[in-house]
Amino acid sequence: MKIHKEGYNIIAVAFILASAVVLASYYLLGWGLFTQILSGVALFIFAFVVRFFRVPKRMLVVDKDLVVAPCDGKVVQVREVVEDEYLNTKCIQISVFMSVFNVHVNYYPVGGKILYSKHHEGAYIVASYPKASEKNERTSIVVETVSGTKVLFRQIAGYIARRIVCYAQPGDQAQQCSQVGFIKFGSRMDVFLPLGTEVSVKVGDNVRACETVLAKLR
Repeated sequence: MKIHKEGYNIIAVAFILASAVVLASYYLLGWGLFTQILSGVALFIFAFVVRFFRVPKRMLVVDKDLVVAPCDGKVVQVREVVEDEYLNTKCIQISVFMSVFNVHVNYYPVGGKILYSKHHEGAYIVASYPKASEKNERTSIVVETVSGTKVLFRQIAGYIARRIVCYAQPGDQAQQCSQVGFIKFGSRMDVFLPLGTEVSVKVGDNVRACETVLAKLR
């Protein structure tokens, strides 16, 4: 199993803490039932942390006319909104919520030139709530496709997530399905598409990054 680079330090700290707890318990109480149970719990937590930072292999869908899922999770919103940070127009918003059990690597849903990337400080309300897109800590990225369509997508921190990592730099070229960043421990991603885009998912659908098609551009 491949581990994402953003998890190296956290995994190392988790290993040290788990080992210290088990060794302290063994030193003070011996290898009794309590130490055995504590060791099992520590191993489970460590395994969960390692699994959180996994990077799975995927069958990539790369097509200039398609918008693919930028992350794993469940579709919690498909609605018409006014995007007023950069696009300043009515758009179709597709929101995907990631639980702590989902893969948390984030990918570019489309390819093209990166026009905009900005991090915003904010709150940490539950990421599945509609207002999280505007109130929570977030990073917004805009990519212009080869056909001239501007697609904005947003990494959003959640109630547990407190760390957004974004690699997008304005002026760079984004490759569809390449990594754009990582959100640590539960979060959400929004994708804003032009009106008239043919949406392929609905609320409640489970999607897989780079494999599930969210929509087809005009």
